[in-house]
Amino acid sequence: MVSREIVPGIFWVGALDFDRRIFDELIPLPEGTSYNSYLIRGSEKTALIDTVDPTKEFELVSNIVKMGVERIDYIVINHAEQDHSGSLPMIMEFFPDAVVVTNEKCRDFLEALLHIPTERFRIIKNGDTLSLGDRTLEFFITPWTHWPETQITYLNEDKILFSCDLFGFHMATTDLFITDEAAAYRSAKRYYAEIMMPFRGSIRGYVEKVKALGPVIIAPSHGPLNKNPPFILDAYADWVSDNVKNEVIIPYISMHGSTQKMVDHLTSALIGRGITVKPFNLTKTDIGELAMALVDPATVVIATPTVLFGPHPQVVSATFLANMLKPKVRFASVIGSFGWGGKAVDTITKMLDHVKVEVLEPVMVKGLPDEAAMKSLDRLADDILKKHQEINIV
Repeated sequence: MVSREIVPGIFWVGALDFDRRIFDELIPLPEGTSYNSYLIRGSEKTALIDTVDPTKEFELVSNIVKMGVERIDYIVINHAEQDHSGSLPMIMEFFPDAVVVTNEKCRDFLEALLHIPTERFRIIKNGDTLSLGDRTLEFFITPWTHWPETQITYLNEDKILFSCDLFGFHMATTDLFITDEAAAYRSAKRYYAEIMMPFRGSIRGYVEKVKALGPVIIAPSHGPLNKNPPFILDAYADWVSDNVKNEVIIPYISMHGSTQKMVDHLTSALIGRGITVKPFNLTKTDIGELAMALVDPATVVIATPTVLFGPHPQVVSATFLANMLKPKVRFASVIGSFGWGGKAVDTITKMLDHVKVEVLEPVMVKGLPDEAAMKSLDRLADDILKKHQEINIV
């Protein structure tokens, strides 16, 4: 890795991870990721913004050493998770006089996760500033933009926002700045869906505050930097809003073809009513793609066969994920097939306790769906259309 100058005196010194394919043992990383760390040289003091994942600490140290940095006065930690903070102990060994600058909650996490001594910290509060001489860092505490201790850091004179997990995305690229906004939009939406969507209520207010700051560069913790902040700020404003689209998402499993026939029929019925439909076969679906698809739709229909007494385990997993992500979906239903009984519908609807949805009448049939079952699916399609018309998205 090599350090790269963003503007005079401010450098990217992080690490690229082209080979990483899963994050938190959960989130697929089809494009790898980066761990962004930034070095700021002021006329009097030098600050490092975040570190990198401990698997890449050699790259971080190498970049700093190759630059001839002899002193780091402050290490600003915006977020305690180890992909941000994991190399902090090593950096503190190299620069034993450096002070760790963060908020009180983040300090508590760092003490627990990395055993950083209390005396090494300087605690900041919301709106505090830190002078580097000719440059000034301003701190804004932004809880629940992923974790409860997260903060962002703004470099006033250069109008650069070090936004932590906000406004970034998982991508390993040698481009320092975004060069393809269409590709960046898709990756950023996926990242938002997987990580940020559960906190959209909190994020909504922070988007407006960031717009008021007027940054000219957004420097996130993951992915390339952004020289066109309105591009990502406008996207976030849409994603965190309550606006939904005339779309239906159908995550499904079919064991012997019955549920598949129901999904196919409902898909056709919805298309015929002018509704966009996105089916996801859970035996083949990347959960990141499913999460991204959940950002916009008005309705989700969960389709499952019955296994023993309940829904298919992969459907349970997908339902749990959707409930955890808390999308702004308005309506939900369940369709599927059973052999001798079960409580698939009750199990699924009870699992959606964190999603504020109106449950539309399910369609569960015994065995292979017949003509009556298909008519019931047409009725569900009519119900969905009516609900979409009521909220004026058709």
